[in-house]
Amino acid sequence: MNADFLDALRQIEKEKEIPLEVLLSTIESALETAYKKNFAATGDIRVRVSSSKGGFHVFCEKEVVEKVENAHTQITLDEARKHVPDARVGDVIEIEVTPEDFGRIAAQTAKQVVVQRIREAERERVYEEFGERIGEVLTCTVQRREQRNVFVNLGKVEAILPPAEQVPTEPYRFNDRLKVYVLEVRRTPKGPQIVVSRTHPSLIRRLFELEVPEIAEGIVTIKSVAREPGARTKVAVHSNDEKVDPMGACVGHRGTRVQSVVNELYGEKIDIVRWNEKIDKFIAEALSPAKAISVTCDEKTKTALVVMPDNQLSLAIGKSGQNVRLAARLTGWRIDIRSESQVAKAALAGEDIESAEVVASAEPYPDNESAMGQIAEPVEETAQD
Repeated sequence: MNADFLDALRQIEKEKEIPLEVLLSTIESALETAYKKNFAATGDIRVRVSSSKGGFHVFCEKEVVEKVENAHTQITLDEARKHVPDARVGDVIEIEVTPEDFGRIAAQTAKQVVVQRIREAERERVYEEFGERIGEVLTCTVQRREQRNVFVNLGKVEAILPPAEQVPTEPYRFNDRLKVYVLEVRRTPKGPQIVVSRTHPSLIRRLFELEVPEIAEGIVTIKSVAREPGARTKVAVHSNDEKVDPMGACVGHRGTRVQSVVNELYGEKIDIVRWNEKIDKFIAEALSPAKAISVTCDEKTKTALVVMPDNQLSLAIGKSGQNVRLAARLTGWRIDIRSESQVAKAALAGEDIESAEVVASAEPYPDNESAMGQIAEPVEETAQD
């Protein structure tokens, strides 16, 4: 084999991580087909590619017979003994039939096969590599827009940020550096397609893991995340070490840690609340910065009745009901908010708290796990500004 060609194959083996034996066997298979096509050959053809300087050799298997009826598959005993001295009638022998101009055909075919094989191997390697990285956060560069899709560069490969995974308030300008969540890797006729997201709640989890060593080490745990992409996020945290304050660890010195996450999300507001195994206390925390007077929970219906001071009512509800809606999604409970004055009126009338008028109400996700892992459709609520 030509030394330059062999060196090229070994370079491919090193760069593309394709074994040399695989490349040689693939070339042999393709050259067999090329030989049969170009020389109209029939029978059992074998092409051998030497990994030394021997080059390409074509062999044809023929049966030794007394009288030849098919010259392509049979050979006489006398002719056979010129190649194999101890040949006998009935033996099947290999005879070299390499044509003079086979080198040119071999070179053209080998080039096509190697290029195709490299392309297939690269596609498979990308699929396997990123298939193992689903759920990770990677840094990318915005490359271009095509219709509503945004294409980003992950280094050696390109990924797609579809409209459903984009935050409407983010600009996605050319050459912007972003962190994206690897959502899915799809097999397509053109190769693997990597789908990334900027709206997934787990993006918040991964960003905090990068910024907060206590989370990466498992000292502080993110129990649940509720997010309205581009607007506001609530994160419930818990410490496994009594000496470590989970909220302080996530906020950082002078807010540096949480501010890094906010900057990455183009200014999206982030509320960090303390998780509590007692659901009434957790719901009260989830409604922060508002301070509840009381929280009454019904385990059967998973509904919480929250009484708020009149001056904290709008704070608890939030703009367009956002605060109470995120609190419901964070806790996995339906939250009904009543004002202190309405509860007092009901008490004067001799009625219980449940008869007081509901000022705002929000439904959670179907279950808390889905609150931690996906975006739900907007929930209708009766919250007022």
